[in-house]
Amino acid sequence: MDSLSLSSFNLTHYSTNTNTLLVKGIYLLFFIISIVSCNYNDNNSPLLPKPKFFEKQRGFLEVKTPKIESWKIIVKHIEQIPEIQKNVEEGYVLQITKEGIQIQAMTPQGVFYAKQTLLQLLDKQDDGTFRLPYCKIIDWPAFPIRGFMHDTGRSYISIQELKKEVALLSRFKINTFHWHLTEDIAWRIESKIFPQLNTPENMLRDKGKYYTQEEIKDFLLFCKAHYVLVIPEIDVPGHSAAFTRTFGVTMQSTKGMEILKKLMNEICALFDTPYTHIGTDEVRFSNEAFVPQMVNFLRKKGKKIISWNPGWQYKKGEIDKLHLWSYRGKTQKGISSIDSRYHYLNHFDTFGDIIALYNSKIGNTSTSTPENEGAILAVWNDRKLKDEKQIILQNNFYPNMLALAERAWTGGGAEYFDKEGTILRSRSSKNYIDFADFERRMLWYKRTVFQGEPFAYTKQTHIEWNITDAFPNNGNLKMQFPPEQQLDTIYSYQNKTYKTHPAYGASVYLRHTWGSLVSGFYKNPQENHTAYAYTWVYADKAQEAGLWVEFQNYSRSEKDLPPLQGTWDYRGSKIWLNDKEIQPPVWQNIHSEKSSEIALQNENLAAREPISVHLKKGWNKVLLKLPIQKFTSQEVRLQKWMFTAIFVDRKTREALENIYYSKDKRKL
Repeated sequence: MDSLSLSSFNLTHYSTNTNTLLVKGIYLLFFIISIVSCNYNDNNSPLLPKPKFFEKQRGFLEVKTPKIESWKIIVKHIEQIPEIQKNVEEGYVLQITKEGIQIQAMTPQGVFYAKQTLLQLLDKQDDGTFRLPYCKIIDWPAFPIRGFMHDTGRSYISIQELKKEVALLSRFKINTFHWHLTEDIAWRIESKIFPQLNTPENMLRDKGKYYTQEEIKDFLLFCKAHYVLVIPEIDVPGHSAAFTRTFGVTMQSTKGMEILKKLMNEICALFDTPYTHIGTDEVRFSNEAFVPQMVNFLRKKGKKIISWNPGWQYKKGEIDKLHLWSYRGKTQKGISSIDSRYHYLNHFDTFGDIIALYNSKIGNTSTSTPENEGAILAVWNDRKLKDEKQIILQNNFYPNMLALAERAWTGGGAEYFDKEGTILRSRSSKNYIDFADFERRMLWYKRTVFQGEPFAYTKQTHIEWNITDAFPNNGNLKMQFPPEQQLDTIYSYQNKTYKTHPAYGASVYLRHTWGSLVSGFYKNPQENHTAYAYTWVYADKAQEAGLWVEFQNYSRSEKDLPPLQGTWDYRGSKIWLNDKEIQPPVWQNIHSEKSSEIALQNENLAAREPISVHLKKGWNKVLLKLPIQKFTSQEVRLQKWMFTAIFVDRKTREALENIYYSKDKRKL
């Protein structure tokens, strides 16, 4: 059992403390579950990410045990693999024949990724034996940076949790962890020269929680064992109120720069990593010499520097990488960049945004270029959440990371968030077919590798809707329109014709959080309108079911107020099942003054129980009313004109399998 854990996760003995042993035990359990459950159809391999070249041959190699170290594997480290086109350090060739298993790679990292693919191919038979399909795989990443970021400066996340994420995601060839460690709220790196930085009185949230230097060293070794590059971010000179509270001076002052350089000496010695991220975003520069001096200082320490864009303006040679955020982030000729422009999970919902993420190119190129090296999904914790489980759950972390893992490894993509975006309009479209295939494989890993982890996503590609053209409501959210009297595909209202159009999935953005930057259902959505969406659900027997409903997905970086009791949102949205209005849950938050420090509770569907409903035998009518006034309001800054509705099992929260959705009562 111990050797299985070590071989499958590369958990070498970097630490013998109780926390590390506990984490090892959790990983071992995950791996055993995945092996025991892996009985998949040979024609529908769950490989994720998909390899570049996969030639399956007839026959199987039987192995006596799932312990990979007991298999006969010939590993050849070679100087060149002609078939691999780029990013050769991570590429590999894997062959499985009756003679055994052979891996060719240029680096140990390539061997590591070949073994992750090998473990995904392992198939347990009903008689308890194990086998691997005869095949040849030639594989390499389209992009060299495939990563995730946690904002631990605002919300502390334990080392055990971070280790678990690294171990799990490295199985899907994620190779970068961007660690945002300092913020206005707190400075989370232990300083032995300035210990006052870590005292509770100088923190505003998770007071007194920080990472000791020993924990950081242990974590860095752990990441190296999983071939995950750690990029520490020390945000300067903005987002530094914790620094100012502690020392009574700003970073841009002469005294502040003197202190900061001493801290950077300590940090550079601690982090045995090539890059340091220095932020430089969202700040007014009062000292024009600050950034050039800090870059020069850190480069003399042997560090390569990354900086946000927008942020300080650099010329070629003045910075090593740009990290793009917001729609204003721009690549610059001759400077490599990392894309995070539309990759902030704190604004993502559970079902819609993952579609745009999966179908979009990385940095709007199909493969890496000198100016585009990959992407990082970021979780910003401006708004407090109850605990680290809720951070993972409500940000839909693992499903989105799997979407990025595949897209950044395989490359390609149909657009850059701006064509179909979050919408699946046709089951025959390439976007739909590709996403449905990804969903199938992702959910296989939800049941196996991620069993027991916070993972709200469930199957949604079987759901279909008719959505009307929007009716003008003149700012009156209570106005009623023809769909409330009768469902049809074409409506006449005030001498105008209003049609319906199809969409697929549990969530539909009528207008995205970012407006026209990310495409929603309507190409030109207007304020002061009301839309309707409907579908029919066929049940082969009467049954009690769960219903997940959401009309405003609450961003985890906003101070937005909870809905008023008895309402779904501040827009007057409604849902009827068989002409009976479904009432919203009792909202746990009831505050009326905005605050980032009041934790989100059950505002988001992922954090609450599904509503209990009754489905009758035969066809069940589902109708949603979707009014909007302004796209921003006092209560909710970023109105998401959207809806989510999906029937799930009340206990497992998985999509019901014995029902059928049809927008026109068309039964299979």
